[in-house]
Amino acid sequence: MLVRIVRMTFQPEKTADFLSNFEANKENIRNFPGCTHLELWQDFSEKNIFLTYSIWESEEALNKYRDSELFKSVWGFTKTLFAAKPVAFSSKKLQEVR
Repeated sequence: MLVRIVRMTFQPEKTADFLSNFEANKENIRNFPGCTHLELWQDFSEKNIFLTYSIWESEEALNKYRDSELFKSVWGFTKTLFAAKPVAFSSKKLQEVR
């Protein structure tokens, strides 16, 4: 299992464009082979900062998504809206305390 978090800072006037594009594509992303979970988060104070939190079966599954036409289309549009360089990282869950 691989957890992928991407932090994106948008031009404030472009956040609606991002949200509209995410809404249009979220089901295709979530149902992409190997994606088992997808969440969209918004920073509590900075309303133009969003994060995606996704869980992938493997690094190979994530890489297949990143090589897909779906990703190229979504990311190609999304990156035109940025106010700052995005930050992305992959992790693995070691523990969950409930």
